Amino acid sequence: MAIQVRRAYDPPEPDDGYRVLIDGIWPRGITKQATHLDAWARDLAVSPTLRRWFGHDPAKWDEFRRRYRAELLVPERRAALEGLAQRARHGTVTIVYGARDEQHNNAVVLAEVLQKYPAPA
Repeated sequence: MAIQVRRAYDPPEPDDGYRVLIDGIWPRGITKQATHLDAWARDLAVSPTLRRWFGHDPAKWDEFRRRYRAELLVPERRAALEGLAQRARHGTVTIVYGARDEQHNNAVVLAEVLQKYPAPA
């Protein structure tokens, strides 16, 4: 699988492939045209409750990762997760996010989940 992670504020790269924003809220101060997105997958976003709890506090990172993974694997999100995994099996997918912290954010966790997501039988 070819999965990349980029901030919404960084310019798109020629090798980005399918660009998908996975935040529940639109990144501040940037237009939809500037992001060059192919999709906005709100259904893969962190729940508002988990987002507020985490508050981008690196001390909560391990627990955030565990909780967000659990959110991603609920049946209501499986179709969206499978769709993105399917795209990544056939080309590059760039997960776009708005957080400032490049190491402790939902896109990093989603990329980890997709890398290990099982292929269809």
